[in-house]
Amino acid sequence: MGRTYIVEETVGQYLSNISLQGKAFVSGLLIGQCSSQKDYVILATRTPPKEEQDESSKHSKAKLDNLDEEWATEHANQVSRMLPGGLLVLGVFIITTLEMGNEFQNTLHRLVFAVEKSMNKKRLWNFTDEEVSERVTLHFCSSTKKIFCRTYDIHNPKSSAKPADWKYQNGLSASWLSLECTVYINIHVPLSTTSVSYTLEKNTKNGLIHWAKQIENSIYLINGQVKDEDCDLLEGQKKSSRGNTQAINHSFDVRVLTQLLLNSDHRSTATVQICSGSVNLKGAVKCRAYIHSNKPKVKDAVQAMKRDILNTVADRCEILFEDLLLNEIPEKKDSEKEFHILPHRVFVPIPGSTVMLCDYKFGDESAEEIRDHFIEMLDHMIQIEDLEIAEEINTACVSSSMNTEASLDNTDDEPSKQPIKTTIVFKIQQNIGVIAAFAVAALAAGISFHYFSD
Repeated sequence: MGRTYIVEETVGQYLSNISLQGKAFVSGLLIGQCSSQKDYVILATRTPPKEEQDESSKHSKAKLDNLDEEWATEHANQVSRMLPGGLLVLGVFIITTLEMGNEFQNTLHRLVFAVEKSMNKKRLWNFTDEEVSERVTLHFCSSTKKIFCRTYDIHNPKSSAKPADWKYQNGLSASWLSLECTVYINIHVPLSTTSVSYTLEKNTKNGLIHWAKQIENSIYLINGQVKDEDCDLLEGQKKSSRGNTQAINHSFDVRVLTQLLLNSDHRSTATVQICSGSVNLKGAVKCRAYIHSNKPKVKDAVQAMKRDILNTVADRCEILFEDLLLNEIPEKKDSEKEFHILPHRVFVPIPGSTVMLCDYKFGDESAEEIRDHFIEMLDHMIQIEDLEIAEEINTACVSSSMNTEASLDNTDDEPSKQPIKTTIVFKIQQNIGVIAAFAVAALAAGISFHYFSD
């Protein structure tokens, strides 16, 4: 018996409405959530075509060999940044005018493994042995409307396709549960004489890997309580007259307590090394995760939250480095300080669902640009008024802090008239001989990197 995929009805409508417009095929991603019993697909999005690919693929004789795996995997990487905790790219789909054949299945096999491999490289976390290792491939025939659903074990590249059930359900994620938390982080990464020659991106990634272990081992309070991981998340909720559990509040407050290794069983060895500087990551981030309402376990909710914490910090850093590279902004070697603004988080709702997707916005980006990026990546219309900025930022204040020390560190200056709820700043400090403690304005709860070196 293969896996069962419960699919939001709007996904079926979306696939049916995609027009090939003379192309041989259209490919895309399936987004949802895994569980031990079944998987849930709440969204599908086509991969945007390349301009040159758009012209060449209009010939109906074009083969699936022309499918650009690199372009498809890059789309998957971009989309994965827009998914809060609990949501994953569950697989891929292809739409053609012809029915299933070996050519289609081989293409889907290559694509689903390429997508998973690419996304796995960027994660700070690993899947557990208990988690579902199957990913779905879907072939939709536009002429007959037939669906061919198969799964592959992503842990085994040589695995063969297994049949799977594809069942539609209306309002699938209309009552999903959300978890929200604000995480305060303080990551210190010493730079040895060898690591100081690495790129800032590599040094930052090394620090995040160590920090990720702390997040994994932290204690998570749900609505102020420590719950047994095997308990039902909705345990204690009242039931309606029909006997169905109705979550009085679909949102849960989560708090993260980092454990101190004071247990005598944990022994550590101090290492002394010559350091040329350090990287510090400080501040607060807004995190969200979503989980299905079909008897969800506490451990699944906590795991979804953990991964959102890790993903959102890593993604912001990666987006910043991409922006610096794109704008050809070199790392300063002879300057005492350098500041960079990390993007802050923006959420947008999925119509008919409690789930919200996210994106990241730099201070100089407009709401129209964020809307256009959502449309391009997810192929769904959204309204500007639906954008929810989870972390507000005073761009004028942050912009000045990128150029001068006093603007951010001197709290005696005239304060900003508009409070800064979250300032996300990337600080680079050089010259190890003048390391000092800097006071960040109390209202500026954000992320800042400090980079010291000779």
